[in-house]
Amino acid sequence: MLSKILAFFTAIIMFLFPSLNVPKAEADTDAWNTNYTCVFVHGLGGWGEYDASNIVMPYWGMKGGNLMKYLNGRGFDCHAASVNPSGSAWDRACELYAQLTGTVVDYGKEHSERCHHDRYGEDFSKKPLIKSFSAENKINLFGHSFGGATILMFLDLMADGSEAEREATGQQELSPLFEGGKADWIYSLTTLAAPMNGTTALNVADWVSGDPEATDAEMQVVDTLTALSFKTHDGRIIEDTAGYDMGIDAAQEMLAGFETQSGVYYFSVPCCASETNDGVTTLNGDIVESFYVLAGHRMARYTGQTAGGIVLDESWQPNDGLVNEKSAKAPFNAPQQDFDPDDIQPGIWNVYPTKTGDHMSLMGGLMLSYNIRPEYFEMLDTINRV
Repeated sequence: MLSKILAFFTAIIMFLFPSLNVPKAEADTDAWNTNYTCVFVHGLGGWGEYDASNIVMPYWGMKGGNLMKYLNGRGFDCHAASVNPSGSAWDRACELYAQLTGTVVDYGKEHSERCHHDRYGEDFSKKPLIKSFSAENKINLFGHSFGGATILMFLDLMADGSEAEREATGQQELSPLFEGGKADWIYSLTTLAAPMNGTTALNVADWVSGDPEATDAEMQVVDTLTALSFKTHDGRIIEDTAGYDMGIDAAQEMLAGFETQSGVYYFSVPCCASETNDGVTTLNGDIVESFYVLAGHRMARYTGQTAGGIVLDESWQPNDGLVNEKSAKAPFNAPQQDFDPDDIQPGIWNVYPTKTGDHMSLMGGLMLSYNIRPEYFEMLDTINRV
């Protein structure tokens, strides 16, 4: 009788807390060639370990449980950065650098003056995110959603710095980030459901706003997305927001100035919650968080052209509710190949098979629940074996 009672309560616990029902993975550390620190950067509206909300629900793992804690318990060294939830890729990259180096955030003299906001931000000298960061102490970067665009910007600044900042700033006050020459501080870069080439979600927002037949629910989604993406409460220009950088024209302009670094390993994981049959794309609403359903349905039907002349044909329609599958694979101007664990080379994007799921499925899910721990364990283990 007692065993039946225990089994009953165990079943209830596993139903309420599915993350507990995970087999313990053991790493074969003898097969590792490296074990560099892993730094995770959240997406639009997200949070990290500097934020109190991370205690209530960790961004990395969400309903599936604390992913950082799990990975650290398996022998990896993982940390979750906290950057501006609606900031531009530039501003977020500057914040990431300050957290990694334990310094004051410096957005740059030229940038801050042009974008109309303070040059300096928070001081992380007493609370650095990691112990050390250098060419000897490299890091592996992971970016979800707009966090993917953030780490691309970060790597570009680490590699090339900023000519505009070097010209506008005296050597004595120039942030080392803008000097460049630090690409070898990054070992690998992994994007997760990231709008690297922009997203048609913003085009859909314009479509809904001008559609007299749009529902109140659709308008509410658009209002929420706009508020998160284009937050300019401190007087900054609209071009210095996440929403602007996620536009397809802006994303292509940004990527045009980026180079694939020959010494960095690149990986990407696209997501898709839609199906295409006989040329018609439809969203699978059963596997999509409620917030993404309406936008995902519209994205699955959207075609058009950007102001810059980029044609958005049917190949853009498969999506995860916020990001187009096509955009999340790799920058259009970069070399790429399908992921093959036996053929991983630096300087080329290794694209994992598309994960079936919505935009938050790689985070563990908000209302839906996903066991993402084995996937991340495998990804980090693969990187350490390279």
